[in-house]
Amino acid sequence: MNAPDKIKNQVDGAGETADELAGTEAPLIEHLIELRKRLVIALAVIAVLFVGCFFVADKLFEFLLGPYARAAGGIDSVRLIYTAPQEFFFTKLSVAMFAAIFFSFPVIATQLYAFVAPGLYKKERGAFLPYLVATPVLFVIGASVMYYGVLPLALGFFLSQEVSGVGSATIEMLPRVSEYLGLIMTLLLAFGVCFQMPVVLTLLASIEIVDVKKLKSWRKYAVVAILVVAAFLTPPDPISQLGLALPLLLLYEISILSVRMVERRRVRAKSSE
Repeated sequence: MNAPDKIKNQVDGAGETADELAGTEAPLIEHLIELRKRLVIALAVIAVLFVGCFFVADKLFEFLLGPYARAAGGIDSVRLIYTAPQEFFFTKLSVAMFAAIFFSFPVIATQLYAFVAPGLYKKERGAFLPYLVATPVLFVIGASVMYYGVLPLALGFFLSQEVSGVGSATIEMLPRVSEYLGLIMTLLLAFGVCFQMPVVLTLLASIEIVDVKKLKSWRKYAVVAILVVAAFLTPPDPISQLGLALPLLLLYEISILSVRMVERRRVRAKSSE
């Protein structure tokens, strides 16, 4: 293909992409109105779910007690306390809000995509959808690792510190309901967010901010950063810290493979052009 033909193809391609977005321009006030509409829908769904979740907050809290029950040997062995008259009521409010935001995430993500999609090219919209699907999947995987694996082991370690027997004082772990809820919510969010590493790094690779060479050269720094993050986000015990650090190290290696796939697709696209 000679130079004039290449220039003509580039012009035609630019014209096609321009036509693709033709008619989607809007003044700032229309963007703000659209944003308000999307926020109202998302907040309305959260409010409805919050009311519904509050009526089943006891069941939801019992589900969150699952790791404690497995560590203690059964739900009958679980004992929690609250030291203020209003404490458990506000704990149920927190449980209901947490569950409402969690269950409404598909709606929030859909509204976010509906807001930004008109400003994207067709190819960009297609590339964005897999990340929209992968985000909640990785969050659920991270939360499941914490709920079924890490937290029961950590609570088992804490329960092993109890002291009871003849000739010694009885020291029993009786956590407050609000403190236990704060612990498990923090860990759920920490594991869920940290498991988004492949999505974030792959998106950065898609816009050519990071590449495989950089990620490999940053590996030793990434190990240190992951250990620091795990120590900061988890309780001060080696089980929960390693329970977060080891999956993150594995996810970093998976991210390198994902970025390599992005680079190969980019090379194939350029060669085909």
